[in-house]
Amino acid sequence: MKKAELLAPAGDFEKLKTAIHYGADAVYLGDSRFSLRGKAGNFNSEELRAAVRYAREHGAKAYVTVNLFPHNRDLPGLERHMELLRDINPDAVILSDPGLFSLFRKNAPGIDIHISTQANITNAEAARFWESLGAKRLVLARELSLDEIKEIRRKTAVELEVFVHGSLCLSYSGRCYISSFLASRSANTGECANSCRWNYTLMEEKRKGEYFPVYEDDRGTYILSSKDLCMLPHLPLLAEAGIDGFKIEGRMKGMNYVAGVVKTYREAVDSIAGAAGFTVKKRWLKELSMFSSRGYTTGMFFGKQPDGDYNFDGESYRMSHELVGVVIEVNGSGALVGLRNRLDVGESVEYLTPGLEEKLFTVESMKDKDGAGIVSARNEDVVVMQVPQGVRENDLIRREKSFRNNNSQ
Repeated sequence: MKKAELLAPAGDFEKLKTAIHYGADAVYLGDSRFSLRGKAGNFNSEELRAAVRYAREHGAKAYVTVNLFPHNRDLPGLERHMELLRDINPDAVILSDPGLFSLFRKNAPGIDIHISTQANITNAEAARFWESLGAKRLVLARELSLDEIKEIRRKTAVELEVFVHGSLCLSYSGRCYISSFLASRSANTGECANSCRWNYTLMEEKRKGEYFPVYEDDRGTYILSSKDLCMLPHLPLLAEAGIDGFKIEGRMKGMNYVAGVVKTYREAVDSIAGAAGFTVKKRWLKELSMFSSRGYTTGMFFGKQPDGDYNFDGESYRMSHELVGVVIEVNGSGALVGLRNRLDVGESVEYLTPGLEEKLFTVESMKDKDGAGIVSARNEDVVVMQVPQGVRENDLIRREKSFRNNNSQ
């Protein structure tokens, strides 16, 4: 059984480095003008070039998203972007529009093309259509069951990819128009306002002021907001179905999310073909609960889910751990750390380092960059501190969110 590629989000250069550091086989990234994550940090032309080069130098692939639905006014800029990509030569571009497919075949024929989930591939005939045009990989629609995926696999030879973790959109494979109506920001051009995550109440036309909540929740209702996808316990089933790529959603998410999810799924994917066999570790599930989520669902992979399994309940949007800093350099037992949060001597922290999971370490002392001892440091400060053996450059340092409050009592 072929090991599936683990594909991670890279919303900016720092997240790209984090994803690769924690084991992503490939990353997907884009220019904000042409991808569907206009509010992510994204990459300008030179950053895009540097990002693709960095990925290759570190043994990973880089896929550039060009998956917007363009209007005529967008085409001149897109053709100039194709010239840049032809020169950069990423491992593939991800797109959804047939016109863009034709333009890429004409202007950048040497770049592989992956068809985005936005193309709504839900059947074998659609898969064969894109395969006949020369697509290298298809990112299947999220509305498919495992059995439907198996049938597509039997009838096509093209590579298949599915999302296995992250936010889900209640519109059809992400083709949402709510944001355009309510906030004049089109999700289909990368400006989604996440309108489906807002709180809504139901009110009858002639009974103004009378609200009918769908859920008994004094903070509002979440009828359009899905739980997040998590297929980690079921990865062997997807591998057996012939999936070539496991994709993690989250170009808008933070480094803490990228690092924790990629590290966890890396271990899980590697264990599928391991000698010990695949067993879901409690540590993996604990890790996935540490950062912000809406609770988890298996989506539509196993058909219709029980009532309440799919919808966000308003209670689970929380995280237990927060990012403290990133290790810049390790020298013996000391490390140069770039802080992303306030840190005080005496606090307990965790290192997202293989072999150090679930262990707490006390910050015994800190020095500033000039070597002077300090007892407290702030976000964006660079400090020198002792670290346990095994900590690596680019490892993340975290702590429980409740620590500071508990420590001050």
